[in-house]
Amino acid sequence: MTNFRITVTADIHCPWCYVGRRQLKQAQQLWQQKHPDSGDTFTVTHAPFQLQPGWPRGPSGSIEKQQFYREQFGLDRTEMMHKRLVQVAQPTGIQFKFGGRIGNSRDSHRLLHLAKRYGNEVELKTLDALYAAHWEQERNIAAHETLKDIAVNAGIPADEFQRAIVDSDAGGPEVDEAVSAARSGAVNGVPDFNIQDLYRLSGGREPTEFVRVFEKVKAAERGE
Repeated sequence: MTNFRITVTADIHCPWCYVGRRQLKQAQQLWQQKHPDSGDTFTVTHAPFQLQPGWPRGPSGSIEKQQFYREQFGLDRTEMMHKRLVQVAQPTGIQFKFGGRIGNSRDSHRLLHLAKRYGNEVELKTLDALYAAHWEQERNIAAHETLKDIAVNAGIPADEFQRAIVDSDAGGPEVDEAVSAARSGAVNGVPDFNIQDLYRLSGGREPTEFVRVFEKVKAAERGE
């Protein structure tokens, strides 16, 4: 029996991170289907990264996504990127939408840091809800109201959210340190998948690619 330990370095603002998250989940399901009696388990944890760490914090620093895309990439490239994302995301079930506002993602990472205290299930439920809010529901994840809804629905008490996220900077130094370490370390792009501290994959990947890595882990355990 193997516990596959997977650390995913990602930013909620990164669409490929959302695609990669779904592809990893599909790979886990595929593995369980292929090996139903193995007893193998998966422990997937989030590690923070920020594509735009210098943006003003809080909802007041957010701007319209379409404005950001035009300024960052230009109209033609933006349209091409969006079409590509919609196409690639089809097998994952993601329904990308590109409206709404975008702001500093630091508070969303702070929320995930808080969620870890309540167990891996709450952490992953929070992570999936953040991605869906930003990329499918056109909600502003820099806004505390959005983060509070996600936190409470994931099982984090509202008063604890208030204390940790609104009334203090709890988790902020840890997030900043982790982002800095990722930038100066082995993470060259996101999403970055560290599997068993032995194998790394980056970017969007087909589920079968993850499965091949899982097979390598099993072979290494057998001494092959």
